[in-house]
Amino acid sequence: MGFTTLVEEYRGGTLENIHYGAITIVDEKGKILYKAGNPDHVTFLRSAAKPFQAIPGMKRRIDEVYGLSGQEAALFAASHRGEAFHIDALESILRKTGIQEEGLHCCATYPLNEDAKADRHRAHEPKRKIFHNCSGKHSGLVALSKHMGWDERTYYKPEHPVQKEIVEALAYIADVPAASIPQGIDGCGLPIFALPLHKIAYAYLKLACPDLIEDAPTRDAVARMARLMNEYPDMIADTQFVCSALLKDSNLAAKGGAKGVYGIGLRKERIGISLKVSDGSEQVWPCIIASILEHIGYDNKDTINRLYALVPNTIVNDGGTPVGERRAVFTLEA
Repeated sequence: MGFTTLVEEYRGGTLENIHYGAITIVDEKGKILYKAGNPDHVTFLRSAAKPFQAIPGMKRRIDEVYGLSGQEAALFAASHRGEAFHIDALESILRKTGIQEEGLHCCATYPLNEDAKADRHRAHEPKRKIFHNCSGKHSGLVALSKHMGWDERTYYKPEHPVQKEIVEALAYIADVPAASIPQGIDGCGLPIFALPLHKIAYAYLKLACPDLIEDAPTRDAVARMARLMNEYPDMIADTQFVCSALLKDSNLAAKGGAKGVYGIGLRKERIGISLKVSDGSEQVWPCIIASILEHIGYDNKDTINRLYALVPNTIVNDGGTPVGERRAVFTLEA
């Protein structure tokens, strides 16, 4: 697969764990500037696809059609972790659109945020579909289907018009033939797509720099979705997660997905970054991303510091005593 060592973890000075993976950085023509591992490695985007899955709805301005707030529309691209303000916004979306929670294809679950989950357990609340981290995306797709007169019950099927439009939008932005994109089924039950890492990086560059997109309706939809992600970063994940931490930086367009995949676009530098951690770990994302930003000389130190604050490189035991360290050890080859 062309993976290389990205992060090593030491306990008491002894190497305990290694995280392998690959990193790719591209310019505005899609040319590979830096790499660690194989930039042609094909991986599913998982939730890193959400900003692109929102494009058909943003093209039709369904947020305006239903009178949604910016916070609510941001959930179309979110992997929200079920904090109270997420659930309040989702319930508002359901009210405004007239969608029934039971009509969402994602399963009922509890929030990913541990404090939010504990709150629901203490209140003896059952699992709900809007607690699912993908429920914002599902709500947006059902709302679009309702607006367009498409079958709302089958919006999750690959042959549904909304799913066909999603594939076409992603293919256009990543500059690949739609027929060449491998598909599977994501954890939430929707179709999901795989791309080479350098194409994921290219797509995220365009998310950050939509002026690179020739088609005006697509360009406008991408620009609006990216702007909402930066304006309401805590809606995209939660107050203590890497996606929200990165999106607080207005220069970045960023979103991660399950099994260790991540995409970032940088507006001022006009580059796209993608990475894949082969064991699927999300815990090492901050270490890797901060190291990439340091390598390219990124000048917003607050962003880098936020990443290290989320998951410090110092490893502590259950009592909080330092017992080891985490090191980014990859080299980005020009």
